[in-house]
Amino acid sequence: MSLFKKFFKTSSEETDSKEKLDDKSPYAPDVNLPIDEQFTFNFKANGGKFIYCENLSEISENFENILAENDWFESEAQCFDSRLFYLLDENKLNYTDTKNPKFFFSFCENLIADEGSILFSSSQLKQFKPNELPTNMIVFATTSQMVISKGDGLRVIKNKHEKDYPTNITTIKYFEEEKEQDFLHYGSCHKNLYLLLLEDL
Repeated sequence: MSLFKKFFKTSSEETDSKEKLDDKSPYAPDVNLPIDEQFTFNFKANGGKFIYCENLSEISENFENILAENDWFESEAQCFDSRLFYLLDENKLNYTDTKNPKFFFSFCENLIADEGSILFSSSQLKQFKPNELPTNMIVFATTSQMVISKGDGLRVIKNKHEKDYPTNITTIKYFEEEKEQDFLHYGSCHKNLYLLLLEDL
């Protein structure tokens, strides 16, 4: 390209290059992002609250911070996993015979990077559907649970549970209430969700 053409681009050339730039949304993540950055971007874009923790003491500390922020101390919680009971006991939360739980506390199967969602199964949710659980959720996950797509997550479940394959496999993707429901949100329920992510890699 000559020096003059560089300085004096025709208006059609400028329009073409501008249209190419406009085709890509400024909010779309770069497809070459590392999996952890891709998940973080999409999860936050969906309205999720993300708390990174380097060790178990930070998990305990941030769990208490969530309780304090929402005034959930000495209230009821719904939790099916005995490995999490110690955090509930430490904070005097009732998780047996709950009638009106303030939040649901659980592990998950996987974190899905390409859509910023969380994959669950009956191992965490039992027979409950997402809309039958409390609106408020706290999920404890690890960085090693991140996978690119839902298909990868299903493969992980299949490999992990060779004989006793779980049922009730579902993802939760929307973490804030939409003011205007569109067809993308049809049939889904939003959750006010905090993710406690433990670094284990």
